[in-house]
Amino acid sequence: MKYDFEQLSNVNITGIDISSLNEEELAVLYAQARYCQAMTDADIDTMRELVSEDMVFTHMSGRQQTREEYFSDVADGSLNYFTIGIADPVIKVDGDKAQITYTSVLNANAYGARGTYRMKGTHRYEKRDGAWIAVNR
Repeated sequence: MKYDFEQLSNVNITGIDISSLNEEELAVLYAQARYCQAMTDADIDTMRELVSEDMVFTHMSGRQQTREEYFSDVADGSLNYFTIGIADPVIKVDGDKAQITYTSVLNANAYGARGTYRMKGTHRYEKRDGAWIAVNR
């Protein structure tokens, strides 16, 4: 499968040689990058495609939201992402489970606070029907 990272114009991946990744690692990175692009585009349909229905989002403030609460805030502009960097990603795949740890570099307006936010985190994925889907655990 060809992964067109170039089409993800609002996502900047740094600190990794993409050509060194195996097929599954590349697929997980591409799923994460597609999700980040969908965040910047406020493309809720793509976000729903890439995230499990029971996902709970935790903000840097500690506030938690269900998937639909979070998506509603992206859709109405309460959370407005302009660009997202994926810095120094480390991808681990074990069968149908995977995780990607990286530093997010978010240029965003989050609930009225405009700025660039750097956060290190781990995102977990599960392979379902041949596609990598973001999950809580």
